[in-house]
Amino acid sequence: MSASARPRMVPGMWPEPRRSMVVCGVIGVAVMAAIDEIVFHQILGWHHFYDRSTLSVGLLSDGLLHTAELVALIAGFFAYADLRRRRALAPAHAWAGFLLGLGIFQLFDGIVDHKLLRLHQVRYGVDVTPYDWVWNIAGLVLLLFGWVLAIRAARRGRAAA
Repeated sequence: MSASARPRMVPGMWPEPRRSMVVCGVIGVAVMAAIDEIVFHQILGWHHFYDRSTLSVGLLSDGLLHTAELVALIAGFFAYADLRRRRALAPAHAWAGFLLGLGIFQLFDGIVDHKLLRLHQVRYGVDVTPYDWVWNIAGLVLLLFGWVLAIRAARRGRAAA
């Protein structure tokens, strides 16, 4: 990385790789929750967050999921803005955290919500096997990309130190 491409630091301020990763991981979880809730719950109408009761309970559960996602998104962006303001953001770690957050939500939803707790399925009235495979493989791919970026960022950080 050239000297001109490195972020300028305020005297006494240092990048915070771990915090950058965690903050952007929270944002990643919130973004994937929003994608799931908007696309699969609202636009396609395939399921609600909790489908083992009445439609009213399903809609309430969607509203609670949406509330949690918005709170996480707002909190994440406030923490992100703080990192940027203090020039403490470690961009490579932030991207790794974002992708890890996307993958963590996707896999948690696919394995825990869909299979272990059976809160809902991806879709009803069809063979869910291909949907489950695509859902979980997509989450795994996001998680692996995030993990690779995290390893690269850590190596670059050690090399720069």
